[in-house]
Amino acid sequence: MSRKILTLFAFVVVVGGLRLNAQDPHFTQAYANPLYLNPAFAGVNKCPTVNLNYRNQYPTFGVYQTFSASYDQYVEGMRGGLGLLVMRDEAGNGVLTNTEVSGIYSYHLNVSRKFTILAGLQATLRQRGLNWGDFRFPDEIDPFFGFVRESAEVAPGQNTNTHFDVSTGFIGFTERFYIGVAAHHLTQPNEAFFTTSQLPIKLTAHTGFTIPLGRKRLNNSTQNYLIPNFVYQMQGQNNQLTSSISFSRGPLSGGLGFRTSSSNPDAFVLLLGYAPEEDAWKIGYSYDVTISQQQNALGGAHEVSLAYQFPCRVRKRQNRAIKCPKF
Repeated sequence: MSRKILTLFAFVVVVGGLRLNAQDPHFTQAYANPLYLNPAFAGVNKCPTVNLNYRNQYPTFGVYQTFSASYDQYVEGMRGGLGLLVMRDEAGNGVLTNTEVSGIYSYHLNVSRKFTILAGLQATLRQRGLNWGDFRFPDEIDPFFGFVRESAEVAPGQNTNTHFDVSTGFIGFTERFYIGVAAHHLTQPNEAFFTTSQLPIKLTAHTGFTIPLGRKRLNNSTQNYLIPNFVYQMQGQNNQLTSSISFSRGPLSGGLGFRTSSSNPDAFVLLLGYAPEEDAWKIGYSYDVTISQQQNALGGAHEVSLAYQFPCRVRKRQNRAIKCPKF
């Protein structure tokens, strides 16, 4: 019954509420999914890199899941990075889906020996899908036999909506500091099934800095870092600020975060990571402890990330990367 209620709720909000605008799914481990955060990140690690991300929102019901996969690398002849991003979002146990495939180019400009600017452009093909047969409506309910009647609700003319979208982003960074902005959905595509409903532009601002702890010994390559960072996002009438601090010691990373909006606090965040080799693979896990009015009855949110960086050869003068949080 709870799943049917959530399914009906999803229908009322997304389809029935013609004046309501949709929002993008978000990832707690923003820097473990860099191309989704800001297209300017393409090629920032210089070597070919693969990122895989999975988020399970409200696992008590298991109705909101998001998957993401990306590949990017630096291309010397293009003086920048190329990236491919695939994202799949499922709501209401797959009743409402969103699939995106994006191609990304990021131009890299070394302004000086210490300061670099990245400018990214993202082209996206998006398809929203609606599984009308899985919806349940009040007029289907028989007092004795349950959902057995035929509903009088009229299905939309089509169950898919495919459209093109454009996004952009910029990043500036030194060895110890970085700051970036991104604007997604510049074309504000119509993503409705019944009538017009434009996807609002999503604006993102993010920044952070690296604090080395202690001195790095000549016979020991391990360096400890403390990395405070902030991610602010605004889309339509909604906004969200995530502030966190990450600690890195050798292969181990950990962090604490807090996410809130202008209307109410949302969640505390716990992050854990393991990266046995700096330029190979790393895995991260995070859990969102809900503190909003729903408390943690819905199960918070689990998120897992996996990344692998392939070996490559780049000229030393190009081997400059952002020291972001690992997760």
